[in-house]
Amino acid sequence: MHYLLGTTMSYTHAAVIWPLLCFCVTLYKGHELASVALLASAIYAPAGGHAGRGGQGMAAVWQQVLAVDARYNAYRTPTFPQFRTQYIRRRSQLLRENAKAGHPPALRRQYLRLRGQLLGQRYGPLSEPGSARAYSNSIVRSSRTTLDRMEDFEDDPRALGARGHRRSVSRGSYQLQAQMNRAVYEDRPPGSVVPTSAAEASRAMAGDTSLSENYAFAGMYHVFDQHVDEAVPRVRFANDDRHRLACCSLDGSISLCQLVPAPPTVLRVLRGHTRGVSDFAWSLSNDILVSTSLDATMRIWASEDGRCIREIPDPDGAELLCCTFQPVNNNLTVVGNAKHNVHVMNISTGKKVKGGSSKLTGRVLALSFDAPGRLLWAGDDRGSVFSFLFDMATGKLTKAKRLVVHEGSPVTSISARSWVSREARDPSLLINACLNKLLLYRVVDNEGTLQLKRSFPIEQSSHPVRSIFCPLMSFRQGACVVTGSEDMCVHFFDVERAAKAAVNKLQGHSAPVLDVSFNCDESLLASSDASGMVIVWRREQK
Repeated sequence: MHYLLGTTMSYTHAAVIWPLLCFCVTLYKGHELASVALLASAIYAPAGGHAGRGGQGMAAVWQQVLAVDARYNAYRTPTFPQFRTQYIRRRSQLLRENAKAGHPPALRRQYLRLRGQLLGQRYGPLSEPGSARAYSNSIVRSSRTTLDRMEDFEDDPRALGARGHRRSVSRGSYQLQAQMNRAVYEDRPPGSVVPTSAAEASRAMAGDTSLSENYAFAGMYHVFDQHVDEAVPRVRFANDDRHRLACCSLDGSISLCQLVPAPPTVLRVLRGHTRGVSDFAWSLSNDILVSTSLDATMRIWASEDGRCIREIPDPDGAELLCCTFQPVNNNLTVVGNAKHNVHVMNISTGKKVKGGSSKLTGRVLALSFDAPGRLLWAGDDRGSVFSFLFDMATGKLTKAKRLVVHEGSPVTSISARSWVSREARDPSLLINACLNKLLLYRVVDNEGTLQLKRSFPIEQSSHPVRSIFCPLMSFRQGACVVTGSEDMCVHFFDVERAAKAAVNKLQGHSAPVLDVSFNCDESLLASSDASGMVIVWRREQK
């Protein structure tokens, strides 16, 4: 057997591969042992002899192998889910180590094929998780109540200046900010949403490296599966924080996680909602979280100890589907509900702000402010995106513009970015709308009018998938966006490339990827899926 495994196999490797080989022998007796030997040698062949191009190819193949493993992971040890997490983490580690050795392309392809055949024979054909089907079906049926919410406020809060939970701003200072915004719109390079060829400052900061190099990932840092079997529609790193993470689940809870010191742990689980949690948001100072739920309430939580500070019922008694803080004044939160209404709520009083309500054409699934908090965009399940002028002094909403992205296609995510880069300041909106495309729009005026810039191919026809702008894109050569997808992958796109915009693709989820979130320095990326798994990916350090 050691001959089959190769002379470089460690005892740790043997402990992992021995059960697999025993399983292979059980399935493939007698004349099929040659396939078992091939499977073993493909995993643990001695290093050398095929480095170079083979090693580069294997670096991509390990993700395909891991994706196959992940899709069958839910079938393993049903009574011991913690083993599944340990297994997939160890598989990721071993595959990454093996990728450095380098193997002939034909051998890699044969191993991948054999691996899929063995798992298929052992566990049977794959089926879509029930919770994922329920989740996706509810979003596309407007005649029935839904579970989802969709919001994507990913503007960089550091652009707002000093941090704090509650901030106030005078009318005069806001007028000055509005004048600055107008200057941004008027002075931007025409037709450019990314660093121009003269963007030497950004290139110097990024080390003049390509986006593909910047967004290469070393593999999984950790896997959280405390919400297994229920979709996790939202995952978010805390503001300006590298290691604090939260995610909400349709099981009615919110998990607060800490990634450092090792091992990563779930600090606390926030419970209180009686139905699924559709969305949540961190305050600017990270001291509180606001959550919305299908139980028609929003709750305010203290992140330090997990206390529920306040429970606020929806003014219409409807399911709450999305929420976002007003970026300048975190005392105000905007929520969207299943009765087509947007409400501005004062979380200190628990009351709706006078004049802070407006009606859309469908259930409100997505919300996003621009960085100064002057413009709000809201998307609904009928395919419309509305822009609103937000009065900083009173919290009043004034409906400005409407864009029909595609009639009847739910708008599941809106992410706003005022400064795409330091040299090319072009306010933009990133939208997911169940069209098998990720859409990038330009904001062309101070009323939030949108103009389609370009689109990127993804798989999204029914699930509430979300996307984000990369937080440090202004210091890179080019500009990158990240999105989930129904093909169970995380996709990276360069908005500057005219052709072949795909930068990277992460495989490892076993269900449609619903949300993605970068930490503040882009060293870690978190993604969540419809089966309840949250994967934290570690970016390669250059």
